[in-house]
Amino acid sequence: MEYAKLGRTDVSVSRCCLGTMTWGSQNSEAEAHEQMDYALSRGVTFWDTAEMYSSPPNPETQGRTESYIGTWLEKTGKRHEIVLASKVAGRGSAFGGLTWMRKDGATTRQTRAQIDEAVEGSLKRLKTDYLDLYQLHWPDRPVRVFGGQVFKDYEQDYERFGDILEALDAHVKKGSIRHVGVSNEFPWGVMRFLSESETRGLPRIASIQNAYHLANRTFEYGLAEIAMREQVGLLAYSPLAQGQLTGKYLDGAAPEGSRKALYNRMQRYEGPGALEAFRAYVDLAKANGLDPAQLALKFCDARPFVTATIIGATSMAQLKTDIDAFDLNWTDELETAVNAIHARHPNPCP
Repeated sequence: MEYAKLGRTDVSVSRCCLGTMTWGSQNSEAEAHEQMDYALSRGVTFWDTAEMYSSPPNPETQGRTESYIGTWLEKTGKRHEIVLASKVAGRGSAFGGLTWMRKDGATTRQTRAQIDEAVEGSLKRLKTDYLDLYQLHWPDRPVRVFGGQVFKDYEQDYERFGDILEALDAHVKKGSIRHVGVSNEFPWGVMRFLSESETRGLPRIASIQNAYHLANRTFEYGLAEIAMREQVGLLAYSPLAQGQLTGKYLDGAAPEGSRKALYNRMQRYEGPGALEAFRAYVDLAKANGLDPAQLALKFCDARPFVTATIIGATSMAQLKTDIDAFDLNWTDELETAVNAIHARHPNPCP
């Protein structure tokens, strides 16, 4: 396993990051513990969760993923061996309010009071007294997140960037947060956070966790240059396009136990041109004797602006396949081939 620095910090993270959002919905506590044991044995020391998980969000399972990690940490005593990341929910209107996440029934926002409540809740569930990375899960601004090709302006009602960083800074000073990051963010938002941190001495964002995969390379249009020049590296989530790039959903298939069969929330990955793109990448992998999942994961890992690629598995077989991908060699021939497909099918799944 290879490792990279998290932004401009002195923290090293594994290039493969263990995603956890299925724990508590598709995976039991015992299965989650088995995944953690195996991932750590393979050198995967960077783990990502969120106060909202498991996914899809609902009041019955909210926080369960963090609780599973907490019981593992308590059982093993290996907190010092991992870099642990979590997230605070953004503006709840993106999910109908998420009012059940806050004690007072308020719609989730990134106010100081809500950040305080979220941090303390995560620490309690995780059974730890600090988080290595704490991320804004999506913006407080009412921007169009989780898909969409067309810009739509929004109401100028949002928590100020400096106020959000000040709220996070209070926890940095307490020692409950080591570093901060953003997620599902846009170029303007990243630069505004950087500006506030540099002019006011507030915590500097170390990473940006956005969707990035073969069928969604929109990060490259504006954010990749920021990631490289400002050392705010990408933590690439959904590198398999929620399983679409494995080929398991081709020809209308919906395997039993899959997220499509269970939740039918795949619309972000089913837009015009998506099927043709997925098929092309799966065919490319097979033509080169590769597992399609491994081709997709190694593509992300080979990008110079990527700090870590977040994997997610519901079975041990999937987990082993995913981690093995990081040992593959990315060739010039593969680079040329994926770029040719991208030119024919650009970003059908933003």
